[in-house]
Amino acid sequence: MASGKQTPRQKMINLMYLIFIAMLALNMSKEVLAAFGLMNEKLETSNTNMDSNNSSFMASLETKASENEEEYGELYQNAQEIKQLSDSYYSYLEGLKKEMTADLEDPKDYVVMDKSDYLDQKFFQGDNLAPEGKEFMEQINKYREGVKNALPAEGFQSLKSAVDARFATNDGKKDDGKVETRDGTRQDWINYHYEGFPLVASLTKLTQLQADIKTTEQEVLKTLLEGELTEAVSLTNFASALDAPKSAYYSGEKYTGKIIVSKTDKTSTPVKAELTLDGRPLTEGEDYELEAGGIKMLISAGSPGDHTIKGTMTYMQDGKEVPVEVNNTFATISMPNAAVISADKMNVVYRGVANPMTISIPGIPDNKVRASAPGLTRRSGSQYIMNPGTGRSVTITASGTLPDGKPVSSKNEFRIKDIPRPSGTVRGESGSIKMPKNNLEIATVSAMLEDFDFDLNLAVSQFKFKVPGQPTVVVNGNKLDNRAKSVLRRAGRGESVQIFDIQAYITNNKSYKLKKVSPVVVELTN
Repeated sequence: MASGKQTPRQKMINLMYLIFIAMLALNMSKEVLAAFGLMNEKLETSNTNMDSNNSSFMASLETKASENEEEYGELYQNAQEIKQLSDSYYSYLEGLKKEMTADLEDPKDYVVMDKSDYLDQKFFQGDNLAPEGKEFMEQINKYREGVKNALPAEGFQSLKSAVDARFATNDGKKDDGKVETRDGTRQDWINYHYEGFPLVASLTKLTQLQADIKTTEQEVLKTLLEGELTEAVSLTNFASALDAPKSAYYSGEKYTGKIIVSKTDKTSTPVKAELTLDGRPLTEGEDYELEAGGIKMLISAGSPGDHTIKGTMTYMQDGKEVPVEVNNTFATISMPNAAVISADKMNVVYRGVANPMTISIPGIPDNKVRASAPGLTRRSGSQYIMNPGTGRSVTITASGTLPDGKPVSSKNEFRIKDIPRPSGTVRGESGSIKMPKNNLEIATVSAMLEDFDFDLNLAVSQFKFKVPGQPTVVVNGNKLDNRAKSVLRRAGRGESVQIFDIQAYITNNKSYKLKKVSPVVVELTN
């Protein structure tokens, strides 16, 4: 189930979560806080709907168990155990959410939920976890392992892997309970996800965990019911599709594709077919042939444009003829006379970055396409890397020879731009931020490229730290040293300290000189 096609609900949740992660890099404006709140409400509504669906699945499994105890009795017990685990963990998270908003006059007023104090104080004690933080980790670990242990030993490996990934407490690189940060250091999973975040963001994360619980519960129930297998063996649920060596053809080429269904053994050979091409009746033996798995097409690709094949093909099932509708299209294209050159990321290339590019000519094998430009190297096939040098633009030339012997050549010009100015960050936040002294003492100073299309790993080697009324401290590394901590302890509540002259570099291209990193101002909350 976990490796199959995602439901629209799961796609929605994944999209919302991606938006959620992207928002974490932004300053927490009122609009952003409100957006988190709206996201949380939609997830809660979705969870309510999912709970109703899961109850229906559970009822169906209970019915099957009562009708066939031998086959479904043990599976129903498995499902009951997983439901109990899910209900318990869901209730724990719900209780935590209610505690987080208990002191708020209006739990729907998301623009005031910009502080991180609640979970920071509840989960953490200095560099260690508070008892509540340990309980939070125990709860997620208990649920993950409990679900896996409740599933039958055989035949559920993909589902168990999905549960592992969904409730993982590490980044998958090491089994150490940590996550690799942007600067390459490793941070405890719970700190990475829940320390220093606005209240509304943490609230939404907990609701997302609840959504994952409901999704896991549904996948388990569907798998136990073997719903997918039931649908797979019924010809009434089959849909036709075109299977061809390529998706488009040159005008005048022979179309060599097939119309197939998902079941392709010898028992799925149609007994007859009635087909049309663009409204013209097709003849068996001349335009198509019946074969195991579907219909082999013998038609011409025709003139350039879209073409439609319609009709029915008939299968035998339990001694009866079962018709399957055919309604498919394919495209015919004209012979090209120019190369296709495109930047995979954008219409410009950046200095200091390995810019991935795709260069190909339709109808010509990639190994026979020649491309050249200063800084351009072939990686494999049609994939190239552009490392631009000096100047404001670069011209790429691609050439080749079509099967009919006609040469093809094309030139495209790309603008060269420098990497934009990085923003200094403390604990992933930039600009003017607020946090307690003890959090600042252990926080990591980093640099990031906001709204930049490339994922560059930036590291900080040095910065200056200034407390009002105290001398400036030059810090080597990306965390406050003892001198800086000593100066910090003299600062009063409400004072703003500065982190500036941040020295950053690209980890895999230290020779590239980045633009000056913007400073960070931290208002102390205690």
